[in-house]
Amino acid sequence: MTLERGVRLGLDPGDARIGVAGSDPGGILATPVETVRRGPGDLDRLLALVREAEAAVVYVGLPRSMSGREGPSAGKVRAFASDLADRVRPVEVRLFDERLSTVTAEGQLRDQGRKGKKRRAVVDMAAAVVILQGALDRERQSDARAGEPVPVRATDD
Repeated sequence: MTLERGVRLGLDPGDARIGVAGSDPGGILATPVETVRRGPGDLDRLLALVREAEAAVVYVGLPRSMSGREGPSAGKVRAFASDLADRVRPVEVRLFDERLSTVTAEGQLRDQGRKGKKRRAVVDMAAAVVILQGALDRERQSDARAGEPVPVRATDD
């Protein structure tokens, strides 16, 4: 099986901001897109980004402990991903293990000399890039979508 071409988006949802990254249509390289403020209108903005990019799939970073367990923050992300899947359907939303993505992103930004507020302003986007690049690499290794699919809730229409 060969995966169809198409832009993939990666999200790093936090309590205050959602980092967004995107890929090329071939699914090779993840790059930063923007940071969306959490709160009213955040799902509308993400839907607009999905449509603008004509995204084939959205990967949402799922926080797990180093042992693989899921804590309260994973529950919040699962609820967010479910709401997002309902909003962006028929585009597929998948959860992807994001262990250490923020730590990796922080280290990369520090290595680039970004400090303080400048680093905090882009760390969510950088973490989204790390999440998406991991998913893209996994796709290429397995020739299948990475992560765990998020089911769309049944509707009355």
